[in-house]
Amino acid sequence: MAIKVTLRQKPISKGRSSLYLDFYPAVLNTETGELTRREFLKMYVHEPIKYKKRTLPNGTVKQIPVYSENPIQNQTIEQENSSVLAIAEQIRLKRENHLNKPEIYTEFEKERLRIQEAGKQNFVEYFRKLSNKRKASNHDNWISALNYLEKFTKGTLPFADLNEAVLEDFKDYLQTTTDNKRKTKISTNSAVSYFNKVKAALKQAYKDKILQTDLNAKIEPIKAAETRREFLSIEELNELVKKPCNDPMLKRAALFSALTGLRFSDIQKLNWGEVQEISGQGYFLNFQQQKTEGVENHPISEQAYNLLGERGEFSSRVFEGLTYSAYQNTHLAQWIGSAGITKKITFHCFRHTYATLQLFYGTDIYTVSKMLGHKDLKTTQVYAKIASKLKQEAANKIQLASLPTDNT
Repeated sequence: MAIKVTLRQKPISKGRSSLYLDFYPAVLNTETGELTRREFLKMYVHEPIKYKKRTLPNGTVKQIPVYSENPIQNQTIEQENSSVLAIAEQIRLKRENHLNKPEIYTEFEKERLRIQEAGKQNFVEYFRKLSNKRKASNHDNWISALNYLEKFTKGTLPFADLNEAVLEDFKDYLQTTTDNKRKTKISTNSAVSYFNKVKAALKQAYKDKILQTDLNAKIEPIKAAETRREFLSIEELNELVKKPCNDPMLKRAALFSALTGLRFSDIQKLNWGEVQEISGQGYFLNFQQQKTEGVENHPISEQAYNLLGERGEFSSRVFEGLTYSAYQNTHLAQWIGSAGITKKITFHCFRHTYATLQLFYGTDIYTVSKMLGHKDLKTTQVYAKIASKLKQEAANKIQLASLPTDNT
């Protein structure tokens, strides 16, 4: 981008104006190492005391500056101004030509310029661009985080002002501010999610060389609160198989989730082209997770495959017409209640059930994490705690009436 240099005047004392050069975009001051838009020339011109109208031969009217009521003095001042302005214009032209030569800056100076220009970028706008690249529910979470970031910063936060203190303040803000929709305090785990989005943006900005330090690595995340994850036992699942549901497709989808660990969004968009059978190896799902966008090659059991029903066209949905709303949720609640289950079970609890039962029956946590499509093993460790508790409870169920003494 070419640098434009404009000669400007700034009124000062005693009826004079100081001449300076205006640079756009800003240039590097090699003495201070800072970007600047101005360079004062230490040259001055006289300001007119008034303007007089003069009609030119072509009929147009021109405003003529008057510097003195004395005609001779006025002419002298006018000649001085003209001479000073001519010299200043030569300086302007020379500076513009010099600045627009590609070899003007050393590599060090170019890097300083790049860093300072990067520092002027708005982190909130950068975050918005990253948010718009996300999809589905992940996009929604980024947009929610963006809304709180905008409220905290009032829409502007230059990268140059981004530091650990600001981020710690934003962390505190998320943990104390009000939920935009419910008008109650944001839940801890929502705050965790929103701040993690900011940390992800910081990490990307460091990769993009906008940030010179890895702020993401310096800032600790918000600690997640322990949450109760409801799940079904194998006995409860078998009871549900026996009970009818007002929405048979919802029943098949829920049981399919319990046997595969898939989320509702992935089950809803699953098509027959993603369901594969490999001779001698069994059945697999080859699909892209909607939430994480990760491509999965997911083995499923024959029972899970049989829940899919009659095979359709390659691009057709397996669970065509499957929806989940308050109306369908009523059917789910009635079906669960008919099996005598009093737990508060949502569709997502069938995914929890899959994870918990896999770990309870001895599948290692790394495999379960991969089957669930988790990017971080820590996410899966929640289920490991539940499974460990279940095993302890199972061990305590075997109780003898009494223990033998040393003499019996």
